Amino acid sequence: MVEIEIDGKKVEVAEGSMVMHAADKAGTYIPHFCYHKKLSIAANCRMCLVDVEKAPKPMPACATPVTQGMIVRTHSDKAVKAQKSVMEFLLINHPLDCPICDQGGECQLQDLAVGYGASASRYEEEKRVVFHKDVGPLISMEEMSRCIHCTRCVRFGQEVAGIMELGMVNRGEHSEITTVVGDTVDSELSGNMIDICPVGALTSKPFRYSARTWELSRRKSVSPHDSAGANLIVQVKSNQVMRVVPLENEDVNECWIADRDRFSYEALNGDERLTQPMIKQGGQWQAVDWQTALEYVASGFKQIQAEHGASSIGALVSPHSTLEELALAGALVRGLGSENIDHRLRRAEFGAAPGVRWLGTSIASLSDLQRMLVIGSNLRKDHPLFAQRIRQSVRKGAQVSAVVSGRELHSPEAWAMPLAHVRTAGFEAWEDELAVLASAIAAEKGIAAPQAREATDGARAMAKSLLGGERKAVLLGNAAAHHARAPQLLAWAQWIGEQTGASVGYLTEAANTVGAQWVGAEPREGGLNAGQMLAGGLQAVLLLGTEPVFDSAAGRAAADALGKAQMVVSLNAFKANLEFSDVLLPIAPFSETPGTFVNAEGRIQSFHAVVRPRGEARPAWKVLRVLGNMLGLGGFDDETAQDVLARVRGALPADATHLPAERLSNAVEGVDLSTPPAAAGTAAPAVASIYQLDGLVRRAPSLQLTADARQARDAVAEEVSA
Repeated sequence: MVEIEIDGKKVEVAEGSMVMHAADKAGTYIPHFCYHKKLSIAANCRMCLVDVEKAPKPMPACATPVTQGMIVRTHSDKAVKAQKSVMEFLLINHPLDCPICDQGGECQLQDLAVGYGASASRYEEEKRVVFHKDVGPLISMEEMSRCIHCTRCVRFGQEVAGIMELGMVNRGEHSEITTVVGDTVDSELSGNMIDICPVGALTSKPFRYSARTWELSRRKSVSPHDSAGANLIVQVKSNQVMRVVPLENEDVNECWIADRDRFSYEALNGDERLTQPMIKQGGQWQAVDWQTALEYVASGFKQIQAEHGASSIGALVSPHSTLEELALAGALVRGLGSENIDHRLRRAEFGAAPGVRWLGTSIASLSDLQRMLVIGSNLRKDHPLFAQRIRQSVRKGAQVSAVVSGRELHSPEAWAMPLAHVRTAGFEAWEDELAVLASAIAAEKGIAAPQAREATDGARAMAKSLLGGERKAVLLGNAAAHHARAPQLLAWAQWIGEQTGASVGYLTEAANTVGAQWVGAEPREGGLNAGQMLAGGLQAVLLLGTEPVFDSAAGRAAADALGKAQMVVSLNAFKANLEFSDVLLPIAPFSETPGTFVNAEGRIQSFHAVVRPRGEARPAWKVLRVLGNMLGLGGFDDETAQDVLARVRGALPADATHLPAERLSNAVEGVDLSTPPAAAGTAAPAVASIYQLDGLVRRAPSLQLTADARQARDAVAEEVSA
């Protein structure tokens, strides 16, 4: 440790730290623009000049290493004069358009200009103008004349997103930030560039000119999309969600969020919102009141239960639903005497698991792993925030190996990180590839392999990599979880993990995949799984927040199967499932209801509604509670969502932030690895593309204009034509 003095205050920091780091630790603010705690040091802006004793001139705090006994003054005449001079230069060409700038009110340049800027400019020359750029539907670069060349956006692309989409070209007054050849910015994390831009050069295109920052109320929430459970600040005006930005949480999402977390809010205010209950009569949809709709559903369930038995009733629930909603849906179905409930719509295998499947390690630990094996995941698109953490590990020297098929892109460009070793094989050959890898590991360790296989050179190289290092993980992706041979893939992963000292876990697909397992949103003995329910046979189906045509492995066949049921009740925030539903009940999305999600590491995160439900929509937990009462079922007397959550938590301590360790398990039972791999069948694992994951992202206009969304539509069109 090195001790230095800042403004008369002693502070100890690690050797190699910069003066800026010491100032942060001491609680001393030094003005800056280009410095960002998550990015490399560029020392472009020079705004952080400070007075270092014995130094002949002011030094940049962000790029000056500390030395023992160093004395730094941040408010001396020398420092302040230097900082004011830098501010004068920064403002020479800056346009005076604060009144119309979207960044107004939260602009670093605006704030610091008050303290360090002059009341008038000494320059009378014409200001330079930088031509605007069109870089896609998410980021606006209409006012690049505001850019101060801090290069935060450039460094973010290189270091966090993993792909350099923006760069600075030319020199002097001709310098500008651009995509060079006129490309769009297509990173799945690109919206973070808007947050880190210290001026109004990069702004949100969907939010542009829609509100001023001081008009917005800020409320905490949790992302309803992938399993990272990113913490959000939802900004609201006039009971409408206007913008979503990250809430910093170092253990979960750091200070970043994915674009689908940031821009999916557009769907909340869209025309496809379902705002009143509807019943199909004579093939036509008729709007009705809640009492009529719920009485219709309750009487329908009772009649079908009497005529066909409770086993003819089932529920297909979304893993993006809250714990409270999933718990009450399960209680309702089981209260009727049925075990037909499932959230695993995209799965091809439905064996019972001995515990709750989870990540197998903490999310934060992904940033410090040294060796990783990823099986069946397009990591960058399936889990953008996990991918950026693993990218951090790679920058520190970690080696990533992957077993993927042609469906998962496997080039370094596609993953936006270098891959040490890749085994590319059809999904039906993954088990065989893992068996060969296991043989290579066994040969390296001089032990017996589960199966005698001849290891290839590639497998031996991968084995040596996995046997090196200390902190390791084997991660199974969405395609591995939805695979027809999922238990066998997990068993091989467990064997590899045991022999290499790696943790083993699932990346898990949705915001509440772990929570859905915890509350038992899966069939117990005698119940039908999602595959069986979507194959037909049910007479009454409850759809909670899901659209089986898009959210299940059955695809279009799901519509035909559900169309044969006597009654299909769709609880959804959108006008969905019109083709085969008989009743539509409008429920509140995550922004309009309190609830709880459990992310991939088992972290329990509750949130409140940030706006009132739109139209006649109601929180799904309330709808299910009332429906349970109308059906005469017990256990539906909760007054608040917190009451439901308290029942779900049971004996779990009130201050517990994670699921109990004894419930989390990636163990696998009944798999004999000595048996040669069997064919996996013909169906490829059902994996949603990045902007088709759930109903919210599917209905967000800006996200559907991105390159990723276009590629997904083109791929679907090719499959249909084939």
